[in-house]
Amino acid sequence: MRKLELRIDESSSVPKYIQVVKAIKGLITSETLKYGDKIPSINNLSADYYLSRDTVEKAYSILKNQGIIESVRGKGFYISHNSDLSKYKILLLFNKLSSYKKEIYNSLVIALEDRAEIAFYVYHCEYSLFKKILEQQKEAFDYFIIMPHFKRESEKKAISMINELPKEKLILLDNDLEGSRDCFGSVFQDFKMDIYNALMELKSRLKKYNKLVMVFPFQANYPYSENILLGFKKFAVEEDFKFNIISEIGEAAKITAGEAYIMIEEYDLVNLIKKAREIKDIKVGRNLGILSYNETPLKEVLQKGITVMSTDFGAMGKLCAQMILEKEGKHIKNDFRVIVRESL
Repeated sequence: MRKLELRIDESSSVPKYIQVVKAIKGLITSETLKYGDKIPSINNLSADYYLSRDTVEKAYSILKNQGIIESVRGKGFYISHNSDLSKYKILLLFNKLSSYKKEIYNSLVIALEDRAEIAFYVYHCEYSLFKKILEQQKEAFDYFIIMPHFKRESEKKAISMINELPKEKLILLDNDLEGSRDCFGSVFQDFKMDIYNALMELKSRLKKYNKLVMVFPFQANYPYSENILLGFKKFAVEEDFKFNIISEIGEAAKITAGEAYIMIEEYDLVNLIKKAREIKDIKVGRNLGILSYNETPLKEVLQKGITVMSTDFGAMGKLCAQMILEKEGKHIKNDFRVIVRESL
C-alpha cells in the first residue's frame, strides 16, 4: 500500500483533523483514490505525517460518519462503496445502436447520477469484435454490463467468454442467457412468452383477420431472438389462426385484404405501408392489420399510430442502475406492454 500524498499545513488555522478529512476527499475527487482502495491505518498515518493518533482518529471518525470510508475488522480502512465522492467503473457493451438501445443507455446514465465512469462499446453482434474489446480492456472494472446478442454460429463461444468474467461483477441486459442465474444480476425479456401474452391480449382484435403474417428478418445483420417466432407460432396454433412467416416485405411481396402483419423491423413496416397505399381497396386498421415490435417515436405518428408490443426500455436501464447503487443483484423479467393504436 502506497503512502498517501496529503498536504498538511502546519501554519494553517484549520484544525489538522479537518485538513486530513479534506485531503482524503480531494484524493477521491481527483481519482487518486477510488472506492475499494485501502488507506493507511490510524497508527501508520500518524507516523507518516507526525500527527497525533487522536487527530487521525478524529478525522477517520468524521469520514466514517459521512460514509466516505469504512472499516473492516482485522483488515483496516477502505474507501467506501457508498461514498458520494467515489465512482463505479463500468464496461458497457451493447450489441447494436438503435433508438430503443439509446433509451436504455440514457436511463442507465441518468439513474446512476454521475456515480459511474462508463466505458461504452458497440460490438455489432460480432463475436470477434466482442472478444477484442474485452481483451483490450485490461483495467479493473467494478461491473461488466453486457447486452448478449450474437450471431448463431458464434453464440456458444461468446457465452463461454462471458462465463469467464467475474460473476459478482456481471450484469446481463435484454437477453436471458442460459446459465446466467449465477451472475450478479440481469434485466431481461422473455421473448417467447412476451409476444405470446401480447397476442393473447390482442386476440379479439386479431380475430377479424383471416390470416396472421409474421415478417421475421432471418438475414438481418443484427439477429433477433428466434424465441419471438416460437411465441408467435404457439399463439397461432393454440388459437387456431392461419399463419405464415416471411423474411421481408420486398418488391415481390404481395399483400391481401384480411391479413394482419406482425412486423419486426421498421424498414419492412414502411414498405408494407407503402404497398398498402398503392392498393385501392386496402385500408390499414380496417381490412389490413399492422402490429409492430418495439416502440419508437415514429410508430406513434405513422399511419395515425401503429399498434405496438414492446418492453419498457427505460425501466431496463433504471433497474440495472438500482442494482449497482443498492449493491443488490437481482434477476428481473422486464415489463412488456401493448399499446393499441389505429393500425389494428
